[in-house]
Amino acid sequence: MGFYRDQVLPRATNVVLANREFAKIRKRVASRLSGEVLEVGFGSGLNVPYYPPEVERVLAVDPATVGRRLAEKRVAESPVPVEYLGLDAAALPLSNDCVDHVLVTWTLCTIPDVVRALAEMRRVLRPGGQLHFVEHGLSPDPKVARWQDRLNPLQRSFAGGCNLNRPIDRLVEAAGFEMENLRTYYDQGVRALGYMYEGVATKSEDGLHRASGVAGCGAGEGPGGAAPARDRGARGPGTVGP
Repeated sequence: MGFYRDQVLPRATNVVLANREFAKIRKRVASRLSGEVLEVGFGSGLNVPYYPPEVERVLAVDPATVGRRLAEKRVAESPVPVEYLGLDAAALPLSNDCVDHVLVTWTLCTIPDVVRALAEMRRVLRPGGQLHFVEHGLSPDPKVARWQDRLNPLQRSFAGGCNLNRPIDRLVEAAGFEMENLRTYYDQGVRALGYMYEGVATKSEDGLHRASGVAGCGAGEGPGGAAPARDRGARGPGTVGP
């Protein structure tokens, strides 16, 4: 399923997740972002139009490189510079404590090692930094949850490893985040496919991941390396990579 997952699925996702209802949710989830932002699951850049003016730079992570081509127009038209950082959310090539916010939208359902990825997001957040998210996941209704379990193998096969039954709130809290607010609701359509978790969670200021002698949010020597969509530090619309 390499061709399907790498070429077909990103294009299908770009269409399916671009409707008006999802746009309202994206705008709401992104509304409190500022400073240095890490977006995990950048995809085709559907969140780009909703970055607030307080955002100084976005570091983008996504395993589907075809998404970069789909995102070109959105990134070029955005006043916020976007830099492609790598492919693997479970091994972020960033210094500790270096971003102000992390943004994830309909992404935690698919990351293979979601526990490690959330630990990485927490590591790179500054103390007091926040995770802003909207995800679909496990329903609290036992009847719906049973259907999610039944449908999950099929969902994983046809939706690039997407899981219907991950308990998003528990995963976020187990990673060391404190839930600031959480809204749960069913999306329109089939309930087994659309139980939503929308919220903000904060990294506690315990200093466990504080960097030693590392300043700023520089790309490290980890996998993926940083491939800028624009020249580092550029602030206006410009051209993007391939």
